[in-house]
Amino acid sequence: MFLTTPNWRDRILNTQSPAPLRIILANPRGFCAGVDRAIAIVKKALEKYGAPVYVRHEIVHNKFVVDELKRLGAIFVQELDEVPDGAHTIFSAHGVSDAVEQEARRRALPYIDAACPLVTKVHHQGRKHSNNGSVVVLIGHAGHAEVEGTLGRIPGETHVVGTVADVEALPLPADTPMAFVTQTTLSVDDTRDIIAALKTRYPQVEGPELNDICYATQNRQQAVRDMACANEDVELVLVIGGKNSSNSNRLREIGDDCNVPSYLIDDADALDPSWLDGVKTVGITAGASAPEVLVQGVLDRLGELRDTSIELLTSIEENMHFKLPPELREKT
Repeated sequence: MFLTTPNWRDRILNTQSPAPLRIILANPRGFCAGVDRAIAIVKKALEKYGAPVYVRHEIVHNKFVVDELKRLGAIFVQELDEVPDGAHTIFSAHGVSDAVEQEARRRALPYIDAACPLVTKVHHQGRKHSNNGSVVVLIGHAGHAEVEGTLGRIPGETHVVGTVADVEALPLPADTPMAFVTQTTLSVDDTRDIIAALKTRYPQVEGPELNDICYATQNRQQAVRDMACANEDVELVLVIGGKNSSNSNRLREIGDDCNVPSYLIDDADALDPSWLDGVKTVGITAGASAPEVLVQGVLDRLGELRDTSIELLTSIEENMHFKLPPELREKT
């Protein structure tokens, strides 16, 4: 006698594999030229001088990168008083204040400034405006390492604004001689609104054009817009990057602004499989301080959960490269 299970057909249906997952990879994504240069500076310094090399603050905002450099012999500190006398020292890609550099010189520390050249450009702009008699408005996030470094490079009166409301709250008359500079990792859209508010309240304000914001920031943000806003198939956006990475947070916000559920994750371990329920197409990008190995890890994890197909969506080709400091360049 054979017994049949009443719901056997349902059981067969329930064991079928989920529908294949289409993955769209944004390009450009991940490391920018400034991050590449900063990491290379630490590695080259370790090769040339030997371990340990001391790094003030995280060289870039990514735990994976920091942990890798620690294994190679880098020691990360918060302030220079943690650095032994005579130890080789590196400043992070976010830039430092005049006071930090002066302290390194006072102690005769052999140091290398790994600040991104585009951050250094903002320092020069702010100092020039201040020396010309203008009050400087720094558009950025108060407390961010780059903002703190920039504030410490501008000698005169400086105000930090992060929103249009901050502009309205500035305690300065409309005829104040004024100029603005920007943190390099901001959302272009948010910056546009803040600049417009500044120009409305202070018509004489001077400052760079929007396209003077970091090329990598603009390119990665545009890639997310092309992927999430212009592509109606994308139902989920995953941004790979550190929670303390300003540019990575901005990428997630752009995905949300496109009305697509968007998550910022450190790596594959942070991926919640429930996010994929009912999702056929997912867009993936990475912040400027996130290495490609983390992207590959997320792709591998998605491949374990679903059959996948991968497409590359290229918004713009990047070919920017920054030279290493002279003391670390290969002799020819």
